[in-house]
Amino acid sequence: MGRVAGKVALITGGASGLGRADAEVLAREGAGVVLTDINDGAGESAAEHIRAAGGRATFMHHDVSDEAQWAKVIAAVRDEHGRLDVLVNNAGIAVVESIEQCSLDSFHRQNAIMSDGVFLGCKHALPLMHESGGGSIINMSSIASHLGYPVFFAYSAAKGAVRAMSKAIAVHCQMNGYKIRVNSIHPGAIDTPMIDETTSQLGLEDKTALSPVGLGQPEDVANVILFLASDESRFINGTEIIIDNALSIQ
Repeated sequence: MGRVAGKVALITGGASGLGRADAEVLAREGAGVVLTDINDGAGESAAEHIRAAGGRATFMHHDVSDEAQWAKVIAAVRDEHGRLDVLVNNAGIAVVESIEQCSLDSFHRQNAIMSDGVFLGCKHALPLMHESGGGSIINMSSIASHLGYPVFFAYSAAKGAVRAMSKAIAVHCQMNGYKIRVNSIHPGAIDTPMIDETTSQLGLEDKTALSPVGLGQPEDVANVILFLASDESRFINGTEIIIDNALSIQ
């Protein structure tokens, strides 16, 4: 216990799925967590669940594609906590569309949330994190950034951007003497509400059909988030961690 004690962590998309699991694990290990999401009811419930378990958690409404809202969230973290040690850019959506099915509006919407959202999060968090003495930025990508998934065209494009941005920001921070590490996480099929929605969009009866190597659990990702948020990973920077039970190498 206490692997991130005293740290302040901001988790986007924290109302459910991977984001909620990340917040619960970080809070259990001593961090004060700020959950953000567009789903206010689920977000407030997630924060209350953490507080009921003895953790420290607050919730804020937050559209990650809106720069003004990013400025507001970071200002609130500064006012309430005076520091930011961990940023988990987790918010995302998945729409089942090939390139021929994908409209420009759909492409822009998905990239606004997952690509623009990560860009804006890192841009606005860096100054406060630097003032705090450093920290860890963890960007949620996907094995879709490594593999060819034609039915997840725009999603794959956005996650590929997250992968590349993470490396560029890591080197930027290092070259400027910021003690800020930036890494990306690349899960395979994890058993979350997003997987349920994807199963429905694809017309499948069984979500396990999405992954021949089985479905991971949210905690499988959250435990890696915890490691990267902690000082145990202080020499891990600019890398990508795949969590897929060897799916991407078969």
